[in-house]
Amino acid sequence: MKILFCGPTLPEAQALIGTDIVLRPPAVQGDILRATQDGATVIGLVDGHFEQVAPVWHKEILFALSQGVRVYGAASMGALRAAECAAFGMVGVGKIYQQYAAGELEDDADVALLHGPAELGYMPLTLPLVNVVATLEDLCARQKIDPAPAAQLRLAAAEIFYKHRSWRAIVARADLPTGTDLKRIEACLSTGTINQKRLDALQLIDILRSAPALRSTAPEGWTFNSTSLWKRLLNQLVASS
Repeated sequence: MKILFCGPTLPEAQALIGTDIVLRPPAVQGDILRATQDGATVIGLVDGHFEQVAPVWHKEILFALSQGVRVYGAASMGALRAAECAAFGMVGVGKIYQQYAAGELEDDADVALLHGPAELGYMPLTLPLVNVVATLEDLCARQKIDPAPAAQLRLAAAEIFYKHRSWRAIVARADLPTGTDLKRIEACLSTGTINQKRLDALQLIDILRSAPALRSTAPEGWTFNSTSLWKRLLNQLVASS
């Protein structure tokens, strides 16, 4: 069984994955463990909650890997956890993962955005920093914006709390030269937005489709350590099931 944890990054995920992959909502602590115990052979982690609830725990990813589950991460929480667990066998996918792995990104909030509920298709209300960065890089490459103002826009975006980040807020905060046509800049950014999170999630789905639907052998070079905290999570999962 292949399982994908996804939500606001790719609201149309269900229509894209068909019947070969089971879609579950953004993951919280215990969900990777639960998927492993449910018989998952392949797990794709894209979205995960982190502010109001406990986020996906690295330990449960290590447990899944120790059981031979193939675990892939991309785009959002998945990219972050993949960078942190790559040494143990989790596979990162996409540009955002590469940025975390290279240390270009460090903060969980770099992939965060404010969005509506699942019932409204996770309607995005703010911009994640990773999409801002991808957009500015693309516009510079196409010479739609000069490097100097792009750098100021990126700096401004990084300084804005993710729940308040929009192109209008970024342009208003950026230290741009006097006389800059702010409306033109904002329009350029809005029409040229690159949704890097979505692109990376699509890449992950392609990999999940082609991944063997069976567990691999246990990884070599390390052994899963069943600590007291881990046993507590196991007991909590059993009690809630």
